[in-house]
Amino acid sequence: MKDLTKGNILTGLIAFTLPLLMGNFFQVLYNTADTLIVGQTLGKDALASVGATGSINFLIVGFAQGMTAGLTILTAQRFGAKDKLAIKKSYVTGLYFTVAVSIILSILSLIFVGPLLQVMQTPSQIFEGAKTFLSIMLGGMIATNLYAYLSNALRALGDSKTPLYALIAASILNIAFEYFAILVLKLGIAGASGATILAQMISVLFLFWHIRRKVPEFQISKNLWRLDRAEIAHHARLGIPMGFQSSIIAIGSITLQVALNKMGTNAVATQAIVSKIDQFAMLPMISIGLAMATFGAQNYGAKQYKRINQGLMRALAIAVGWSIVFAIILNLAHFYFTTAFISSSQTAVIEMSSHYYLVNGSFYWLLAILFVTRSTIQGLGNAKIPTLCGFAELFMRAGVAIIGVLLLNYTVIISSNPAAWVGSTSILIPTTIRMIKRFRQNQDLA
Repeated sequence: MKDLTKGNILTGLIAFTLPLLMGNFFQVLYNTADTLIVGQTLGKDALASVGATGSINFLIVGFAQGMTAGLTILTAQRFGAKDKLAIKKSYVTGLYFTVAVSIILSILSLIFVGPLLQVMQTPSQIFEGAKTFLSIMLGGMIATNLYAYLSNALRALGDSKTPLYALIAASILNIAFEYFAILVLKLGIAGASGATILAQMISVLFLFWHIRRKVPEFQISKNLWRLDRAEIAHHARLGIPMGFQSSIIAIGSITLQVALNKMGTNAVATQAIVSKIDQFAMLPMISIGLAMATFGAQNYGAKQYKRINQGLMRALAIAVGWSIVFAIILNLAHFYFTTAFISSSQTAVIEMSSHYYLVNGSFYWLLAILFVTRSTIQGLGNAKIPTLCGFAELFMRAGVAIIGVLLLNYTVIISSNPAAWVGSTSILIPTTIRMIKRFRQNQDLA
């Protein structure tokens, strides 16, 4: 476990962030394996089938995972405050929440997966493949969500290494399982999604085993397994709004996917590729953001307000610096990024991908500010501002995407992402400035 309320701030942040960065890298690899393997083995239509499911998966699974992040913020705050009993109560409550929400969402999503794909105007030639892939992924989401919760709970205690080990193992297993299911068992798209769920289940079992053996903060006596109404209410006030925040953002992504579906399979296949490249671009931004959520939560619990401000400035410098460097590399080497996923003969997809990288990459620096400031605010237990930002993202992304469809203009459609980032940061930046000023005043009074 790592106490982030003491020691050198920059060193502590980097030490905590590096395992998160590696973990997020393997998470992207984990998520990308489906796209990469399917695209290279089953072709463009199968690739588009997988790509067409991304926004729906984000909508449903994103709610549960956003909720787990909110639940474990309380764990981090209590760890910073050195309240051992409250930490245990938080862990149990979060575990119950995660299991219950996962079961409910799996049932509902399996019922409505077909209608959702129809509403999104998924092209007929990829509809059945998309439905098969999504049904298996959502049916097994309890594994996905338990991994997210257990990983976040460990990170709340300052342990960013163990979730990394679990994810590395799961990523390797996922790739092996997928190739075996597709090339040997000939299970096609169903094999790709089934392999992913199986690998996730194994990672969850490992995390439970680790917690039982090596995490005394989460060793729970029988009496603590009883549900506590006050704890449920306390966790719900933070976890549920953060879940809805993720879903609100996902609705905007669905709007974008609908717009791209109207542009044909080339546009859908392009989005399947560039969305994965976006994930790689976001890796350090997300990682330093996650680090700041835990750093902010622990120091807020310990009333170390000056450290929060200092950590925020250092995190912003790292994230923004990376965003600029990656954008330059991406646009210079765009051909190689795209052809890792699809044959070089698919010139239309390559050209559309290159255009996407130019439009979106130019605004990665704004996305970096978004991730760091939003995560810091969430770590302080403020769910209202991030939720408001989610609505702003939805309004801007959906509005620009709809305009793009009406104009049948691909450039306008893909500009919906930078527009969403502008909408969110227009709220986050003023809020962050006010937070910095308030903490300075609190520190002076202390």
